[in-house]
Amino acid sequence: MNENPPPCPKCSCAYTYEMNALVVCPECGHEWVPAEAGAEGGGAAGERVIRDAVGNVLQDGDAVVVVKALKVKGSPSGIKAGTKVRNIRLVDGVDGHDIDCKVDGFGAMQLKSSVVKRA
Repeated sequence: MNENPPPCPKCSCAYTYEMNALVVCPECGHEWVPAEAGAEGGGAAGERVIRDAVGNVLQDGDAVVVVKALKVKGSPSGIKAGTKVRNIRLVDGVDGHDIDCKVDGFGAMQLKSSVVKRA
């Protein structure tokens, strides 16, 4: 335990306190792990960055376009290149599938960020 926990990254309150592995701000209620904030250089999000096939940073709610044809298990036809997918959600998926979305004509599925580009 630190004698002087770091100030809150959201409201800069100096009266923060440690609770187990978290540091808590009594003014705004923000909780964070101090090691993450230091490793990110004081970044507020503390999340990993997911990039598309071209290198653009993806965020929840973005629209993406599939850049190559994809085979879909159990379907006679796959997803064609150029298919637009709206309102994506970034997740920690299995085998690199880090985008959760609904594709028109196929339903809910997970895609890899390496096969899409931001629209």
